[in-house]
Amino acid sequence: MAALANGMAAHADETDDSHAASLTHPGCGIVPAVLAAIEYFGGSGRDLLHALILGYDICCRLTTSLHAYDFRVAGHSTHTFGPNFGAAAAAGALAHLNETQSRHLMSYAAQQASGVACWMRDRDHIEKAFDFGGMAARNGISAAIMVSVGCTGVDDVFSGERSFYHAFGVNPDRLALARDLGSRYEIMGTGIKRWTVGSPIQAPMDSLHTLIVQHGVHADLVKAMRVRIPHESLNIVNNRDMPEICLQHLLATMLVDGRMDFHSAHDRVRMNDPAVLAVRQKINLSGDDALSRAMPSREGIVEVDLADGRTLHEHTRAVRGTPNNPMTPSEVQDKALGLLTTVLGPTQSIALCDAIWTLETATDARPFCQLLAKAH
Repeated sequence: MAALANGMAAHADETDDSHAASLTHPGCGIVPAVLAAIEYFGGSGRDLLHALILGYDICCRLTTSLHAYDFRVAGHSTHTFGPNFGAAAAAGALAHLNETQSRHLMSYAAQQASGVACWMRDRDHIEKAFDFGGMAARNGISAAIMVSVGCTGVDDVFSGERSFYHAFGVNPDRLALARDLGSRYEIMGTGIKRWTVGSPIQAPMDSLHTLIVQHGVHADLVKAMRVRIPHESLNIVNNRDMPEICLQHLLATMLVDGRMDFHSAHDRVRMNDPAVLAVRQKINLSGDDALSRAMPSREGIVEVDLADGRTLHEHTRAVRGTPNNPMTPSEVQDKALGLLTTVLGPTQSIALCDAIWTLETATDARPFCQLLAKAH
């Protein structure tokens, strides 16, 4: 239940990581399962990190083997399938399962594999948080515990008669499960969000932020703004009624404030702010064929007409925080502290960050887990 609750919380507020090629958000399902497993089975900091890395590999390779984008078009939720297997693998590593048990573990993961892409219609993203994170984390730790205490299963769920791929695969790339395993690590292909908003909005936010910093753009100067994103992203972020996934609202808020943080991105009251609404009316959003062809890279273009007659243009090709434009360790920590301190306080938040940077040297990872809990 802790894994379930933490998994839902991990995806609920648009702060979690994403892996574009596999169409998954690995962390929200895998990390809570690992935290639960380290408390249940024990282990060192290095054990915890090894389990995480393995979980990301299995998660991302699973949906890649199913041709992730086609799989989603067919109505399945890649965001649910991948983390389901990744969480199980990670928890199983911490349970020190042997080869036979690991085969059984994957069979239990396959039996729990599910997910329907109707999550896109979840207006409040509560079920979506369950679909992306909570269910996978719960399934993964449950499977690992069951197999660790002697539950047996099918030895070869990915092959043979009536296998996983017979049920779900359309010309599956089965070899993707092990291709370059041990030399290419999928966790290195994962993006960390700079902004705590929906993934399709990251590139336009980067573009607008660049214009604000480099040209001093602010709300009073803007006559009109044109934003282009991939066609595939329009229905996700176009005039939504949740602030953190409404592109027009977030860009308008950034123009009014000159900045963006977690609290302003999630402030529903600001959606009725007259100053924000006035700027929002100036924003035109459209899909772009060239940006669609660049997928799975989510690029964005912002053009701004200013009162002084200038037109500014900014095209973000590599979003800050993605593998081709990574955030620095200090940027990651600054973002983390901005999220943590209002809940844990500054002292515990800094201690938590310090523990993360030295986690691989910890002989017991359970005290680290305790730092994640709010002190009473």
